[in-house]
Amino acid sequence: MSVLMLAVMGIVFSGIEEVNLATLQSRINRSSDTTYVVNFWATWCKPCVEELPAFEALARKYADQPMVVLLVSLDSPEDRMKKVEPFIRRRGYTRSQVVVLNEPKPHLWIDRVDPSWSGSIPATLFIRGNRRLFGEFQFDEVKLDSTFQSFRKGSQ
Repeated sequence: MSVLMLAVMGIVFSGIEEVNLATLQSRINRSSDTTYVVNFWATWCKPCVEELPAFEALARKYADQPMVVLLVSLDSPEDRMKKVEPFIRRRGYTRSQVVVLNEPKPHLWIDRVDPSWSGSIPATLFIRGNRRLFGEFQFDEVKLDSTFQSFRKGSQ
């Protein structure tokens, strides 16, 4: 399906940015009144792919509130155009922000995301100002929504 056809259907797809960890961190640390839900995933990770609709649903449900769902693909940067972008387009994920992380040596940056992270995916970071909640597990829509609400209220 072409970009023109997607635009006619009301779906805007602007492409996926490639970022390094410093750029990612500056993006999620720029606002203390916005809650960021940052999911680390890959197209080759079955549990990741299974949970992505829950993140898109969360982004749609709270679109009018100060929150951002950021899907951080750990696919190789070379796969951005041929795998990640077509994957996102086919599924119509238009509310979530999607980036491909270009950090080739995970052992050098995983602890900077969260010291408890073993490196497995899916993994999700909730962040708002100085508050953080990190977990390495697969969400369904109900669990993601309840975790988001608890975190936003400050009870997590």
